[in-house]
Amino acid sequence: MNIIEIIEKKKNLQELSAKEIEYFIKKYTDNEIADYQISALLMAIRINGMTDNETFYLTKSMIESGDVIDLSSIDGFKVDKHSTGGVGDKVTLVVTPIIAALGIPVAKFSGKGLGITGGTIDKLESINGFRTELTSEEFINNVNQYKIAVAGQTANLVPADKKLYALRDVTGTVDSIPLIAASIMSKKIASGADGIVLDVKCGSGAFMKTFEEAKLLADTMSSIGEKLGRKVVAHISDMDNPLGLMVGNKMEVVEAMELLSGNMNNTHEDLYEECVIISSLMYEIATGKSKEESLSTVKEVIENGKALEKFKELITIQGGDVSDIHLKETKYSEEIKAVNSGTIERVNALLIGEVSVALGAGRLTKESTLDYDAGVALVGKNGMQVKQGDVIAKLYSNKEITEDIIKKAEQAFVIKL
Repeated sequence: MNIIEIIEKKKNLQELSAKEIEYFIKKYTDNEIADYQISALLMAIRINGMTDNETFYLTKSMIESGDVIDLSSIDGFKVDKHSTGGVGDKVTLVVTPIIAALGIPVAKFSGKGLGITGGTIDKLESINGFRTELTSEEFINNVNQYKIAVAGQTANLVPADKKLYALRDVTGTVDSIPLIAASIMSKKIASGADGIVLDVKCGSGAFMKTFEEAKLLADTMSSIGEKLGRKVVAHISDMDNPLGLMVGNKMEVVEAMELLSGNMNNTHEDLYEECVIISSLMYEIATGKSKEESLSTVKEVIENGKALEKFKELITIQGGDVSDIHLKETKYSEEIKAVNSGTIERVNALLIGEVSVALGAGRLTKESTLDYDAGVALVGKNGMQVKQGDVIAKLYSNKEITEDIIKKAEQAFVIKL
């Protein structure tokens, strides 16, 4: 068995065996196959796709490339959620305390953002003192005692994925459904949860641009999870428009807290609805309750303030300062005004994401330094009536905001007469 034969098989539309997939994953993880050869294989996969069996074996081999976290010492059914990434997606910040407040253990491993896609770990690290690096003992103790812990992924969790993803990022092979599915599900399964809710984003600000692509990805990931003995539910949600009103690390933490506080004047109903749906699905698969009862229970724990208290508890037990969760004045700010009167038909999530990165809220490379207070505050959302000159967004940054950034922010708003 050798990598050239495997590349040839995939190039010629032949199905790879479990042993061939296991071979190239192990050898590449151990630095025994060159990047340029795996690049050729990734492109063959991107162009020719993979069968369901190949995608399953790829995921399984990636899981076996490193540590698998054992959560058996945590009492109860452990439930996790994963979003395929979006602009203004602070759902994890809201749903994890909701579920924990309902007595369901949430053992959550999250990542950092890259490009326009924000990362939960970056958002939490914007809070003064908050620790995302926990020992295994701390992590498990927190979940057993408080029902919640949110931490960064361990160094040896699916090392094959770290190597493959870095290569996909620079070889134009990110947007492959089998590769995306294997990447996500290998990490979720290795993280040890019993049940997983998948939030698959669809639209301009997501990997999946069409509903059909999003549905195929959701079905592929659900199938993998079920074959590996996990309860999996997939939900497809909009990412043509940013989620909520805030895009930026500290700004999104503030918005999450506002929602949990019941202050809907400072957020948007699209965020509330998305958080309620994801939370109710998590509660449903953990308890077996009906959809109606799960929705009602989730709304009640927001309204009675218990989810807010759990959110504050999460911040405190991981070293964070709850009093630090507020918007801070930045060195520069700019108002974005409507260029014409009419109805906001759409707020282009991709452009808003690019603006937030340019302001310093996101990374262009893994080494980029974040400005935690930078970002975009939307005033206008899709469906809103505006007049020419109305303020529709505000930009915040600690570096100068250029005309190009302002123009891109204006272009993000599609206003029809």
